Amino acid sequence: MSSTDAPLPPPPLSPRHWPTWLGIGAMALAARLPWLWQRAIGRGIGTLLRVALRDRREVAARNLALCFPELDAAARETLLREHFTALGIGLFEFARAWWGSVDPMRKGLVVEGLEHIEAARAGGRGVIVVSGHFSTLEMCGRLMCDHVPLAGMYRPHAQPAMEWAVRRGRARYAAAMFPKQDVRGAVRHLKKGGLLWYAPDQDPSRGDAVFVPFFGHPAHSLTSTHALARMSGAAVVLYQHRRRADGGYTLTLWPALDDFPSRDATDDTARVIAGIETMARAAPEQYLWIHRRFKRQPDGGTVY
Repeated sequence: MSSTDAPLPPPPLSPRHWPTWLGIGAMALAARLPWLWQRAIGRGIGTLLRVALRDRREVAARNLALCFPELDAAARETLLREHFTALGIGLFEFARAWWGSVDPMRKGLVVEGLEHIEAARAGGRGVIVVSGHFSTLEMCGRLMCDHVPLAGMYRPHAQPAMEWAVRRGRARYAAAMFPKQDVRGAVRHLKKGGLLWYAPDQDPSRGDAVFVPFFGHPAHSLTSTHALARMSGAAVVLYQHRRRADGGYTLTLWPALDDFPSRDATDDTARVIAGIETMARAAPEQYLWIHRRFKRQPDGGTVY
């Protein structure tokens, strides 16, 4: 499968796609609401999601109990509520990133560490820009594209109409988008000195993976950052992003990882996941706790 820098095909318009197009239209309209309205409505949606999505609420609660044992039950319940609030606001951030204006988000934006990207690119070297799955992921990806030409890897949507609409939205700001199956395309991009944005912190259903610590517990994690760096010769820079209490955003690029990749895929993966843990501790309500991060365990069991 080729990267999405190729020309976009015509949209799928057969009747079976009409329900999806109605949903896309509603999201595109919602993307144009004033940002203050979106934040207020997003908080309400977050509350509804917390009540309605019982299974996901229980997954998030279990993750928080595992990862923050030092917090008492009341503090974890507060963090759980804040997490669903962040998810509700994040829905509008995703919609704005794809189909709306991000001018309000550029006000008060703080970007730190751009010099680390420049240093890593010395001599034409490519850079893998690694972040985690946070509710701010798509919005902060778009904001960072104002400063560096990021391409990305992503999981294609099952609905063809949604896939087309999101690809069209991302084409407004990303240098290219590579489906996760298109490893060769991503490696070619890196070998040409490109930047590739990648989030390798979810429990994978396929692909090479190892168990490494995440908040003190074994987490099944892709070794793909190690593999991409070995195949392309690219540097690896960790990218932290968060929504501040004042509604603004802070984007922070860390210095490139030293001696990466090594010969040990497990050690390299552990370093990457440890960095994402540091990011999650800095903005715990914004990390994607509704994901079953520990659904596979070394003994074949699960914590859910």
